Amino acid sequence: MAVAEPQRVRQKRGWAFAVAVAIVRPLLMMFTKRRWYGAEKLPETGGCVVVSNHISHLDPFTFAHFVYDNGRLPRFLAKASVFEIPVAGTIVRRAGQIPVYRLTTDASQAFRAAVEAVDQGEVVVVYPEGTITRDPGLWPMTGRTGAARIALSTGAPVIPVAQWGANHILAPYAKRPHLLPRKTITMKAGDPVDLDDLRARPLTAETLREATDRIMDAVTALLADIRREQPPAARFDPRTAGVREIGNPNVDPGRRRRHHSHENDGNQA
Repeated sequence: MAVAEPQRVRQKRGWAFAVAVAIVRPLLMMFTKRRWYGAEKLPETGGCVVVSNHISHLDPFTFAHFVYDNGRLPRFLAKASVFEIPVAGTIVRRAGQIPVYRLTTDASQAFRAAVEAVDQGEVVVVYPEGTITRDPGLWPMTGRTGAARIALSTGAPVIPVAQWGANHILAPYAKRPHLLPRKTITMKAGDPVDLDDLRARPLTAETLREATDRIMDAVTALLADIRREQPPAARFDPRTAGVREIGNPNVDPGRRRRHHSHENDGNQA
């Protein structure tokens, strides 16, 4: 399909977002082709939670392109280590992105910041899987409950989006991108996930799990439509599969620990 002309962003961007757009968008326009469907599903105004599958370290950039060119500023929940990168970390923070301290006692900070952003009318982007999918076929795996908790706490709609193609430029945990020939980035947004019957319930683990399953079902159905393939009957669960929850699953844990130990010894010296 032909991608419509970019929509004007009505929100104040700030210098950091302007810099990021000026650097990243021309590169994406140069090295990718775009097939975007359902962009009208993104609310023109007001707070919302936008959820998507995660298939590459590159896909936050292609996903931000989709949201930005359709008139909204995306506020990602991003792992805290990104904010520690010199220069880039400052830009990311000043652009309003939200750090997530995964598997730590500080993880609740991201939830509070996300709720505040939604209440202020922002588009908060959440990858419910919490990391790049471990599913062998790159289908969405089991989701964490953060997106559901934000949506049910704020009353905001949840817009599911499936994406495909960034993985062809940069495979999961690969270090070298394949820019040419140009790859097609496909995005498809769907109708808001129906959570109305859950909004009056207490935020119990059962309620959050049911909401999360609906969210992941919606994203998976959109991805199946994009890929014209049938997803697995059972969603991949890294915990029951014995796969590490964060970090590169292809790295031997023992080798990783030894590497960090050597680094720490050097720092202490």
